[in-house]
Amino acid sequence: MKVKKFVAKDMPEAMKKIRADLGEEAVILNSKRIVTGGFFGLFTKKKIEVIAAIDEEERQRPRWNEIKHVPPEKQDLKEEVEELKKVVASISSPASLSSQDRLPEKIQQIDQMLSEQEVSPYLREQVVEELLATWYRSDAPTDALLYEKTRDFFIEKMKKLSFGPVTSGPKIIHLVGPTGVGKTTTVAKIAAYYHLEKKQEVAFITTDTYRIAAVDQLKTYAKILNIPVEVAYSPADFQRAIEKFQNKDVIFVDSAGRNFQKQQYVKELQTMIDFNEEMTTYLVLSLTSKYKDMKNIVHQFSHIPIDRFVFTKKDETSTLGAMVNLVTEANKGVAYVTTGQNVPDDIEIADATRIVDWLLEEGRHE
Repeated sequence: MKVKKFVAKDMPEAMKKIRADLGEEAVILNSKRIVTGGFFGLFTKKKIEVIAAIDEEERQRPRWNEIKHVPPEKQDLKEEVEELKKVVASISSPASLSSQDRLPEKIQQIDQMLSEQEVSPYLREQVVEELLATWYRSDAPTDALLYEKTRDFFIEKMKKLSFGPVTSGPKIIHLVGPTGVGKTTTVAKIAAYYHLEKKQEVAFITTDTYRIAAVDQLKTYAKILNIPVEVAYSPADFQRAIEKFQNKDVIFVDSAGRNFQKQQYVKELQTMIDFNEEMTTYLVLSLTSKYKDMKNIVHQFSHIPIDRFVFTKKDETSTLGAMVNLVTEANKGVAYVTTGQNVPDDIEIADATRIVDWLLEEGRHE
């Protein structure tokens, strides 16, 4: 069976392409509305995507309406083929992804697992299309094969993105993020790794003067790790701190955690930090947050050069779909994922394959 994807402005155009490429005997496996281009819903175009298939042997046979005399046994075969086409079309109708009972049971189970992990409908539809193609190409696809195809799909989605910390470039590493994501603890974990494992000279600067507890917390970490720290109350303070630590290998900047769903706080951050200065900036987000809120925060930071995401609190949730959704939609990689409160241990360098394995492991353990 030959399976092919067609994208067109509407269904008549798609049908024209299918007939021209696969012929009149082609079967539509799935069709859906898609949006192309843009970022977070801006400047997008609506199109239709159709998955069609043709049995190559069937394609070479005479059409049924061209056969004048059909023996009884071949007439039965014709009826079976027509019935099969109806079944496939019903399974793969546009409503199939919103009506799971029309999918093969094994594919239905994977789709349900991804839904429970809160993977976006857009990604789930693509996974189901890939699995349906595998299903109809294989005589007896196993659970292991379908899960492997699911794993391959997500890894392929993220393979062009950069994961892990930025290893070459500016000596200033700046972490930004909303309140409550564990940003200060994360700064301490990363700094401890550079200081204790890489044997580099590091320093702290904090601009989080809105919360006395945040300053005290960072000072405590600095004292334990024997790392110098400066508190910047103004842009001038920040520049003086940068100059003071010029002899250090790496300078870690912990900025104020605010409600960055409001653009005014992003602008305040820009007045404090000179983003024109050479630095690596990580946006820290908690995996316990709602995906919609996380996406809105990323959108608010669209005018600031964010190099990677850092995801925290993996240990506090069993639902990891938001991480995959955000990475693939924002087209941006991940530097670190934190897995607990312990400094410096509970942090892992991010890797696309590891993230996908986490997602599928959590889903299968539900």
